[in-house]
This record gives sequence, structure tokens and C-alpha cells, in this order.
Amino acid sequence: MGIDIGKQKCRAAVMDEKGFLVEEFSFRNNSFGIEGLVSKLSMDDRVAMESTGSVWMNQYESLEEMNVQVVLANPWKTKAIVSARTKSDKIDARILAHLLRGDLAAESYVPPKELKVVRALVRHRMSLLRVRTMVKNRVHALIDKYGYRCEFSDLFGKKGLEWLRTLELDSLDRLMLSNHLAHIECVNQQIKRVDLEILDEASHDEDVKLLLSMAGIGVYTALLIKSEIGDVRRFPDYKKLVSWAGLAPSLRQSGNVKFHGGVTKQGSKTLRWAMVECARIAVRFDGRMGVSMRG
Repeated sequence: MGIDIGKQKCRAAVMDEKGFLVEEFSFRNNSFGIEGLVSKLSMDDRVAMESTGSVWMNQYESLEEMNVQVVLANPWKTKAIVSARTKSDKIDARILAHLLRGDLAAESYVPPKELKVVRALVRHRMSLLRVRTMVKNRVHALIDKYGYRCEFSDLFGKKGLEWLRTLELDSLDRLMLSNHLAHIECVNQQIKRVDLEILDEASHDEDVKLLLSMAGIGVYTALLIKSEIGDVRRFPDYKKLVSWAGLAPSLRQSGNVKFHGGVTKQGSKTLRWAMVECARIAVRFDGRMGVSMRG
């Protein structure tokens, strides 16, 4: 079975071992629809679905609990194998079924449930940081409108906030600034609560403790790296891990000519961001790494 997953509705295509279409049907992506899907399957069936956003999780976990063989197909690699001129839910479901039948569906890594919880926690912190950055940018735009320049290094530190509250602004802009500052304070409190949860999770993880021994890595980034990679032993060597993370240089070859470009940027964007940020900090505090990167 190949399943094309949508937020509201999903499409399934069932094939036999010879590739003949046995059945096609649609179902709602909710508890009732998933129950109906599970009732049609047995432990002898195999299912392929694409990892689109987070809408696949409920279906994947429901099928896994029924001991149905589920393959979460990597959407980037699936499109590299099959690029259809005509695209629809029906066609995508059939393609997934064909790829599964021929053992050509490139499987995505699915972390265990306990790691999914940790991954959701660190990603939630990332989303809070993005919100705070967005609001801070609005404050910067507001004071730039009046041509004010802050003499303090941290505009949102104690002295910077006091300075912001003394600015002469129009009544509407003063209201907007007050709301922005209140929003930032609220998000700061939320981040502090999340940080306590992250610290508690990190204190029980031996891999995180090992990562903390490396320059440039803090508690948050250590837990983030662990949650994104999972069990590092699933990679046969470090080169496979670098490639999976999208940090390997791209390569194009034509005849005897090779072209090396920037990193491939495939895989987890979150992991790649964390590794780059850690590297930037590490070269500032570890002279050996600075020499290595300059070389």
C-alpha cells in the first residue's frame, strides 16, 4: 500500500506483488479515518508513506502498534527516483506503492517515541527564539523610525529597557512598543521554563554529557544534536553521518572534470544549524579548531 498524506484527506493505493492495482480509496486524516485504514490491514501487509511535515505521525504510530510494516519514504530521494510530469494524490499513492513493491523506497529515519518527545522539546525552544527575534526586530524598526540610537550594547538588557521606556513616541507607537516589550518578557519566561525541562532531560543522558566535553557545545545544543541524530551507531562511519546531515561538500562530475561546491544542505536543517553555530563558537575558544578551519 502507498499512502499520499494530506492534512485533511489521504489517498491509498493497494497493489499485489505483480504490480496490479487491487484497490484505491480515500480516507480522512483523523482518528476515524485512521481506524478505518487499520481495519483493512494485517501484519502481512506493507505500507509506504511520505514524511510530509508532522501529519504522518498519527498514522505511522497507529500502524506500528498493529505490527504492520511501515516505510516512511524520504520525499527528496523519492522525487529523485521518480519525477512525474502529472502530479496528483492518486498518482503519488501509486508511485509509493510501486517503489515499495520494488524495494526502491528510500526510508527516512524515525526516532523512538522517547526521542520524539525530546526532539519536540528542543524544537519548541527554537520556535520561541524565532518569535522573540521577530518581536525584537519590530522594536528596532520602531526606534529607527525616529532615528534613535541606543548607547548600550544590549538594547533588551536592564539599562536598554529603561532607555526604551523613556523615549518620546507618538501615542500609537508608544502602545506598540509597550506591547512588544511585554511580549518579549512573556516569551523570556516561557524560554526559562523550557530551559528547566531541557536541563532535566540533559542531566540523564550520557551522550549529552559526552557532547558537553567538546568546545562550542552547550546543554541546549548538545540535547538538540542528540535528538536529531538519535543512536549514532546507525551510521557505519563518520562520513555517512556528515552526508546525512547535509554538511558534506557537493560534487558534480563530467568526464574527468570534478566540480566541488558548498554543502549539500540535505537532511535535518535543525541539526545543520546547530553544528554550524557550535563550530562558530568553538573556533573562538579552541585555537586548534581555528587553525584547522583556516587551513
